[in-house]
Amino acid sequence: MTSRPLFLYALCGSQRQASSSRRLLEALRLACPEDTTIEICDLIGDLPIFNPDHEGERTPAIVETFAAKIRQADGLIVSCPEYAHGVPGGFKNALDWLVSRDEIPFKPLMFAHASHRGDFVLDQLAEVLRTMSLRIVLEAFLRLPIAGKSDETQAALLVQARDEGLLRGRLDHFAKVILSEG
Repeated sequence: MTSRPLFLYALCGSQRQASSSRRLLEALRLACPEDTTIEICDLIGDLPIFNPDHEGERTPAIVETFAAKIRQADGLIVSCPEYAHGVPGGFKNALDWLVSRDEIPFKPLMFAHASHRGDFVLDQLAEVLRTMSLRIVLEAFLRLPIAGKSDETQAALLVQARDEGLLRGRLDHFAKVILSEG
């Protein structure tokens, strides 16, 4: 297995800038090794509502930009809260734009979950993502229950996870899987 730089694209199911899901992705970004880059997607909230009539030559430019980032990525990291026992609408909309495209099949994916709850959304996302032919790397699953805690407590838990090697360990495992496949 040879080493090479990796680009990971992180998709956040919450569009709040201060969401616990986004904070977890930011912590992963800061904990990644030098040869790995994590970019957190800021396009999901701006995507138009999916309409199959607007695919192909009519695909909006922002969707093409989003899909190009997905294609460029060696792997994806998904952190998504549960809204009313389901996937947030904007996040599902983003996935719908990718269903009939060729950027996503067989791309490795890691879940980073910021809650002690939310198993419904994890199950639903796993079903949708497997249907889209993504390769979910279960061994890299990260659950760090920071949701619902104060900003100070979240920050302390994220620092502790970084210092104890939890964040880097999950990323290292994910990278090994990606490198062994590619």
